[in-house]
Amino acid sequence: MLVSLNRLKAMTPLQSWPLVLLLVLLVRYSNPLDDNKIPSLCTGSPGIPGSSGLHGSPGQPGRDGRDGRDAQPGEKGERGDRGEPGQPGIRGLTGDRGDPGEKGEKGSPGECAVAPKSAFSAKISETRTTPLVVGDAVRFDKIVLNEQGDYNAETGRFTCRVPGVYYFAVHATVYRSSLQFDLMKNGHTVASYFQIFGNWSKPASLSGGTLLHLIPGDQVWVQMALGEYTGFYSSPKTDSTFTGFLVYSDWKNSAVFA
Repeated sequence: MLVSLNRLKAMTPLQSWPLVLLLVLLVRYSNPLDDNKIPSLCTGSPGIPGSSGLHGSPGQPGRDGRDGRDAQPGEKGERGDRGEPGQPGIRGLTGDRGDPGEKGEKGSPGECAVAPKSAFSAKISETRTTPLVVGDAVRFDKIVLNEQGDYNAETGRFTCRVPGVYYFAVHATVYRSSLQFDLMKNGHTVASYFQIFGNWSKPASLSGGTLLHLIPGDQVWVQMALGEYTGFYSSPKTDSTFTGFLVYSDWKNSAVFA
């Protein structure tokens, strides 16, 4: 049983010492209590909360820990997927021109380019006895020049192999008969020539020529025009000839021909 302070103050020392002794015994033989668990003898009102304390000063840096041991390398991981290509970078500045390199070795000689060629010349042989027929090609059967083989003495026809511009000329000796012939291209007359025989005692001549543009496969020949004008003549002293040659080719790239 607790005694209030006012009551203790009203007692005399003789009256209060038994109570003091009792309190001492209670404190000594009672279980120890924490300070904040001791029941208060008087109940007061709660105090005003104190203000926040100041921040404490930073503590001292801790000591460095011990170095760890090197572990064994781990196993190699699987290769990752290839990433998408990045955007092209900005083009760099042009560098300075480098020093000239050493002169290279001389190459082997190349093939010599040869311009396209086509030319021929043929004449009627003096021993020929075949009569000339209107509408037939005149066969200049004695070859003077035909290196490329573009003229056929059996048919009397020239066949174009190299495209370009050609010049053709016909020289005829006229004797004992008048003469008229045509220069033909693919069956069409491109030029006609005529010479009348006036009972002269000596042979006369008839010549003509023209330029033609040909493509591969075109044919050119001399053809009799009229049946009564067939006075082509040839002898050891005079000839009738058919000549043609390439003036210039249409090939721009200078094709090589043997």
